[in-house]
Parts: sequence; structure tokens; C-alpha cells
Amino acid sequence: MSGQIADIGWRKILPTGVRPYSEAAPLAAFFLGISSALPLTMIAATLTTRLAQAGIEKSTVTAFALTFLAYNFKWLWAPIIDVVKLPIIGRMGQRLSWLILTAALAMAAIIYLGTLDPRADIVAVAVAAIMVGIAGATFDVVIDAYRIELLEPEQLGVGSGMSQYGWRIGAASAGAVALVIAARSNWSIAYYVCSLFALFAVIVGLIMREPSRRQEPKPLKGPIQAAIAYASPLVEFFKRSGAPVVLLFVLVHKIGDTLANLTFRLLFEDLGFTNDEIAFYDVSLGFVAFLVGIFVGGIVYSRLGMKKAVMLSLVLMAVSNLSFAGLAASGHNNWAMAAAIGFENFASGIGGVAVVAYLSALCNLSFTATQFALLSAAASILGRFLTGTTAGSLIEWMGYVNFYLLTTLAAFPGVIMFWLMIRSGLVDRSLGTAGTEHAVDDEAEKAT
Repeated sequence: MSGQIADIGWRKILPTGVRPYSEAAPLAAFFLGISSALPLTMIAATLTTRLAQAGIEKSTVTAFALTFLAYNFKWLWAPIIDVVKLPIIGRMGQRLSWLILTAALAMAAIIYLGTLDPRADIVAVAVAAIMVGIAGATFDVVIDAYRIELLEPEQLGVGSGMSQYGWRIGAASAGAVALVIAARSNWSIAYYVCSLFALFAVIVGLIMREPSRRQEPKPLKGPIQAAIAYASPLVEFFKRSGAPVVLLFVLVHKIGDTLANLTFRLLFEDLGFTNDEIAFYDVSLGFVAFLVGIFVGGIVYSRLGMKKAVMLSLVLMAVSNLSFAGLAASGHNNWAMAAAIGFENFASGIGGVAVVAYLSALCNLSFTATQFALLSAAASILGRFLTGTTAGSLIEWMGYVNFYLLTTLAAFPGVIMFWLMIRSGLVDRSLGTAGTEHAVDDEAEKAT
């Protein structure tokens, strides 16, 4: 029956809260998340380590951060993935064919990057890294669209959580595998092996086939129709009731959280925490707390529903900044460090599930790739811009305690906006078909 997931077989013996995580679509989202993490991992920490070991100067290494820009601008070419049907393999389905193609492109770019020697030709390495960024961002667009269209509306919360589980595990695993293989062989072999992580998504696609909620695009006939198709995702979104308010909420809701998150390492250094302490609390304890938060977030979303879950997560993420004001005030205090890191990552885990599910629900199933790419980029761009231009100066002017109090206040406009959106009914009115429509039951359709 559409919209209802039956508890059959071995799932009946699982606790009720765990059962949704064992369903086929959320499990598929987990493996999609593993593949999604691969390209970014290969041009982030892994490439940074490789360049450092090759003796490349620090200013050049840090400049490679520009290769991430493709992830901020992926919405510009996402409409191609929504409307262009690939020749030959397109008969497998719009999403599945693009999933296979972009996985192959990401793997090819990663393998090519692995063949280059930074000491011999750093420019070629930079070009290859940009290629990985573009291919990876495109792969990411397809994976997000595939995940959203595969999940039913009531599975979006659990599916978002499983996707983030997969992303974190995929990033950690690919990074670790690269380091271990490079230490025992060479970087080229490490990149070849790591490229295989992209196959998790391909295998999911071949098993699950075309997503059950996928809506086929209309054939393009001429440049005018192509231009209309390119603009259609934005036009459709802004035709909805209160669309400018919804977009403003998406832009501002993470300002406080982003401002705080990107300054934590500065705080830890100034408070005198050692690398070992930072590794234990921020990396190990934080990772565990984040995974717990994701699991709890999926349960909260399932039991409270989208609106209450998002509201709760926004409040928790805002209040979590207060814990860092407390850490800054207490100085080098391991208990305060553990509490701040644990609470912040737990809240981020819950927020990641609820907010990503809400952004997914805002998409129209005809334009899933484009609209989610745009919304996910909008959710972080303002906070990153403000952090890069003002955070350091604010800390120097007012100190860490007042800075984190300010980030807490900066988070509450988003909380208030969402509360008003709930009260006015705008949250429900602004949802796209991804948040409301279930897959068509083929048997029922034939019977009618």
C-alpha cells in the first residue's frame, strides 16, 4: 500500500524505534551516503596530506580549497540532470542512468588525480582536483535526487539520518584507506582503490532500480523549450505560497550554527588544548555524539512529525552555542570541553536529520535535483560568508564568551521564523510533492 511500509519477516523482532532504519530505502540511503563522501574526501584532507608529504608549500596547499567551489555552485548545472535524457543508457531510467554516468566520471577523475605527481606538475594536479570537484558535485546532485525520490514522505527523516551515517563513515573509511595504502604502496594505488567507493551507489541503483517516485521529464524540442526547462525549477518554487519567506528561512536558519562551528578550533588552540585532547574530544567523542544524535533525530522525526522535529532541532542547535560560551569562560577544562563538544554534535545530529528532511520535502519531484541543490547551497552560503568576513574580527573585538552569546542570538531569528511559519500554516502550504506524494502502486494503477 502506498505510503505505508509493512513490518514483515525479521523486522518484527526489532525494537519499534529501530525498525524504520531496517527498511530497504533508508538502507539504500546509507550506501548512497558512503559514495557521496568519496570525491570531497579525495580533494580535502587526503589531497592536503598528499601535497604536504610531497613538500608543497603551505600557501599552495591551502589554495586547493578553491576546488570545493563546485559544491556551492552545483545548482547551476543541476537542471541538466533533471531534464536531459541520456542516450542509450537513458532507457534504464533518468536517475539510474545519470547515477551510473556520474559515478564513472567521478571514478575516472579520482584515478586521473592519483596518476599525477605534485612535485612534477602541480598545475596538472590542480586541474585534476577541479575535475574531481565538478564530477563529485554532479555525482552528489544525482545521489541527493535519487535518495529523495526513493524515500516515501514519512521516510525522509530516517533516510536523511542514514545518508549522513553513510557520509560520515564513507569519509572516514576512504580517508583511512588512502593513508594506509599510501604508507604501504604509493598514492596512485591509494586513489585507485578509493575510487571503488563510488560503486556503492551504483550497486544500490542496480538493485533498487529507478526511484519509485521519479517523474519523467518531458522531451525537449528546441532551444526555447530547453531554456524554459532550465528555469522551470525556480519558477515553480517561487509560485508557491510564501516562497520568499521560506527561502529567507533557509538562508538565515544556520547563521548562528555556522558562525560558531567554524571557529571552534581557534577557541581550542587559544585555551591551550593539546592535539591529543582535541583529537579525543572533538574528533572521537564528537563523532560518537553526532551518530547518536542522528539516530535520535530519526526517531524524533518519526514520532513528532516534521514540524515539531525541525522546531526542536533549531532550538537545540541555538542553545548548543551557549555551551561554548561556558567553555570559553571556564578556560582549559576537560569536563567543559566534553560537555560542549558532546552537546553540540548531538544537537547537530538531530538537526541534520530534521532540517535535511525538511529541505528534501520542499522539493518538487519533477525538479528534485535542481531544487535540493539550490536549497542545500542556500542553507550554508550566508553563514560561511559571514564567518569568513567577520568572525575573526568579532572574536578580537568582544572575546570568545560574548562571541558565542552573539551566535546564540543569531540563531533565534530562524527559530522564530519557523514558529511563525507553523502558526500561519506556511510550512504545510510550501511543501513540494516530495514531502506529500507517495509512490504510485503499479498494481493498483493497473486495476483502476
